[in-house]
Amino acid sequence: MSRHKDNEGQNGQAGAHGRPQHEQSLAEELTDLQTDIPVTDLEAAAETANALIAEAVFAAAAENRPARADQGGPDQAGEPYIQFRDVTISFGERKILDRVSFHVGRGQTLCILGRSGVGKSVSLRILLGFLKADSGSVRVDGEEITTMGERELQGVRKRVTMVFQNGALFDSLTVGENIAFPLREQGGLAEDQIQQLVTRLLELVGASDTRERLPSSLSTGQRRCVAIARALAAQPEAILYDEPTTMVDPIMGHMVADLIQRLKHQLGLTSIVVTHDMRFAARLADLVLFLDAGEARFFGTLEEFQRCPDGAVQRFLTLDSYVIPQV
Repeated sequence: MSRHKDNEGQNGQAGAHGRPQHEQSLAEELTDLQTDIPVTDLEAAAETANALIAEAVFAAAAENRPARADQGGPDQAGEPYIQFRDVTISFGERKILDRVSFHVGRGQTLCILGRSGVGKSVSLRILLGFLKADSGSVRVDGEEITTMGERELQGVRKRVTMVFQNGALFDSLTVGENIAFPLREQGGLAEDQIQQLVTRLLELVGASDTRERLPSSLSTGQRRCVAIARALAAQPEAILYDEPTTMVDPIMGHMVADLIQRLKHQLGLTSIVVTHDMRFAARLADLVLFLDAGEARFFGTLEEFQRCPDGAVQRFLTLDSYVIPQV
């Protein structure tokens, strides 16, 4: 994923894209949103503010990140960023995944669909090295991870991070401290830069009012948004989402879907979203993997999935579209 230098904060100088430093600030953008102007202008202002926030998040520490010799270049263009090939894993006598294959290109979003207990979340844990596959190949950015030790896997987890169902936030730290944690861990940023990035990240996910609160005081939806903000603070190249809409209301689910889409388009993030919600997947997916009884019954585009004649796929789509009749 490309990185951009940001000269914001240097008096009188223009940014990397030639943007004057006196250009409307984020605070002014937000003030404009309170004025009585046309909706189209409001939407344009919001889009501009979000783009500025996203750019600043990844620019602040770009100069401190060492370049990877194997990144970029024309010969890398067609290689998937994430690839599973014939991956199998069993828990005791139970086979969870049976020769499952799929791939995700840079900047694409893959949705893994299926009923509960079919191995959707297990796939994410294999990808991060938390579980070891019994057989098969798992590659991230061209690197085989199945043979890596823990130290090498830590490097992978800096580029590919995960948003867990429960948020996995530190209970004893405030929301702001949770988000600041990975920024401090990576080093290279002054404290005032860290606090500015925390502010921007919380604004990006719509959770500014939670900064001084403890995770235990947040709703499920708020914890998910904060967890996404903390994941972004690590400046990843890919984010894995484990059932991001489970136990959240439809309005929050809609907001989470919008947020994942913005991150894809503004930051070029590669995403894998585990879900059982077809409506949610329909808003996000470039590619769909459908798991059933440990097998990959379908892998392809969303449009192809909706036309797939496979019986298990059709049953899933039929049940998902079922509406309980009103009495």
